Amino acid sequence: MTKKHVFQPEEVSEYEKKRYRSWDQRLVDQRERKILQGFLQQAGPPQLLLLDLPCGYGRFIPLTLSLGFEVIPADLSGAMVKRALKRSVSGEIIGGVVVDALQGLPFKDNTFGLILAMRFFHHLHQEEERLAVLREFWRVTQSEVILSFYQENFLHRAQRQLRRWIKKSPTKIKMISWSKFYQEIVDIGFVLVQKKALFPRIHSQVIVWLKKLKPKTETEADSYSGER
Repeated sequence: MTKKHVFQPEEVSEYEKKRYRSWDQRLVDQRERKILQGFLQQAGPPQLLLLDLPCGYGRFIPLTLSLGFEVIPADLSGAMVKRALKRSVSGEIIGGVVVDALQGLPFKDNTFGLILAMRFFHHLHQEEERLAVLREFWRVTQSEVILSFYQENFLHRAQRQLRRWIKKSPTKIKMISWSKFYQEIVDIGFVLVQKKALFPRIHSQVIVWLKKLKPKTETEADSYSGER
């Protein structure tokens, strides 16, 4: 299983202060917001219930609220959820949830109109972990999922190896090929609506917009089997 770091209250403020401070990370932040805004504006009408998981310190909450979504922030860290809840300036957020997605989501089927999962899947190093989370996403969403993952990229991998050597960073990420990740989302029951690379050929991060395929009815399944 992937080793998990659970942010403690004293770490959250420092992380928020430093995470997107450098010029290159500010560019990443701006590009992520631009892509997400385009996807979210098309993904559904206002008032859809949106699960932001992992919400972190609530970086995308002002954007999702401004577009009319009703947001439920969720994270492995209770301290992060508490900080995310404070991103609501006029009480638009109903409440937050502390949850480990690898252990299953404590929601009924088809609870959310949309799930937003940014910067999560590159921390899932095992295929069974990705599939477990994707199955839960398929179960609790009515229709849409927007998520990011790191696609195999030689230049970005070399850059990260250099940074790890210089900074001795303990953080490891998982890059996988597009063909592998695409097969995983299809096998779970999603169809790709749109895919955008953060910075093509330079940065590994890719953001995809997925739509849930409805399971075949028994009649449809029998008909399909007969045609075979």
